Amino acid sequence: MTTRSNAPQGISRRSFLKAGATLSAAVPLWSVSRRAMAAPEFSYKLATGQDPTHPVNIRAQEAINHIREATNGRLDIKLFPQNQLGSDTDLLSQVRNGGVEFFNQASSILATLTPAAGIVNTGFAFKDYDAVWKAMDGDLGNYIRGQIGKSGLVSVSKVWDNGFRQISSSTRALRAPADLKGFKIRVPQAPMLTSLFKALDAGPAPINFKRTVFGLADRRGGRPGKNPLPIIATAKLYEVQKYISLTSHVWDGYWILGNRAAWERLPADMRTIVTREFEKAAMLQRADIAKLSSSLRDDLKAKGITFIDVDRESFRAALAKTSFYHDWKSKIRRRSLGSAGEVRRKNWG
Repeated sequence: MTTRSNAPQGISRRSFLKAGATLSAAVPLWSVSRRAMAAPEFSYKLATGQDPTHPVNIRAQEAINHIREATNGRLDIKLFPQNQLGSDTDLLSQVRNGGVEFFNQASSILATLTPAAGIVNTGFAFKDYDAVWKAMDGDLGNYIRGQIGKSGLVSVSKVWDNGFRQISSSTRALRAPADLKGFKIRVPQAPMLTSLFKALDAGPAPINFKRTVFGLADRRGGRPGKNPLPIIATAKLYEVQKYISLTSHVWDGYWILGNRAAWERLPADMRTIVTREFEKAAMLQRADIAKLSSSLRDDLKAKGITFIDVDRESFRAALAKTSFYHDWKSKIRRRSLGSAGEVRRKNWG
C-alpha cells in the first residue's frame, strides 16, 4: 500500500526532478499489484500542460494513486502531462465534449469560457498568499466554482496554485514601468493579461503555453515571457531567458475541471473520493509552490539568471493611471457577475 506524503520538508527543484524522472504519460506510480484490484469500471484521463517534474503532476499522480486504492481499482485515471493530448485551448474543448474527462486548467485560460475565473488575474489584486487563500478558499472561490458549473464543466476540488507571475527577458532588465514601453512579451491567450500589458504600453502577443516553450527555445524568434518561477524552472525557460523582474503582477490558479457527463456517471461515493483526494493534493501542491518560489531563486541564479527586485507599487500606480481597472470593472458588470465585485472588495488584499 502506498503511503501519503505530508507537507514537504526541504523541498527543492532537484527532488521534484528526481521524482518526475520516473513519471511518464499514462504510467502510474503505485506499489499495489494490479492483480489485487478489480478490473477498472471507469477508465478516465487527466490532462495537464505542465512538465512531468512540476508539482502539479507529482501531486496529481499521488492523488490518482490514492483514488485507485480507495476505489479498489474501480476508477483508473491516467495522467497525461505536458500538453501531450493538445494545447490548453484544445484541451478545454476536449473536456467539454468528453474526449478528456479531467483537465488541469489555469484561470487565465478558463476565463475565455468562464469570465468570472479571470477576476483573479486583475493586475496587482493580491499582495501576498494570505490574501490569495482568504479569497480563493472563501466566497470568491466558491463563486467562481459556481460559475464554472454554469459553463457546463465541473470543478472537482479547491483551486491549486499556479503562483505569482514574473516577467522574464533575454534582452533587458526591467526595473520600472517605463521599461515596459514597446516591450514585446508572450502572454497566455487570456484577455485580462493582454489588456494589462497593453495598458502599460508593452506589446503582448497571446499564445498557447505549448507554443511559448517552443518559441522561447528558438533563440532566433523567442520573445520574453511571464511565468511563475516553478514554470520557468521545470520548463527550462532559463536556458533562453537571462533576466527575471519580480513584479508578481498577477496571481493565477489551476482548476481541476471535469466533463459533467463523465463526472455524473461516477457513483456518489466515488465522486466524494475523487474530490477528497484532489483537495488533499491541492494543499500539498500549494505548499510545494510556495517553497519552490523561494528556493528556486538561488537555483536559477546559479544557472545565470539575474533577478531584479522592483517596486511593485510603482507598477500598480502606473496601471491605476490607465483605464485598465475602470474598463474591466465595466466588463465584469456587463457580464452580470452579480456579487463578485463585493466579494472582491471584502477579500482581496
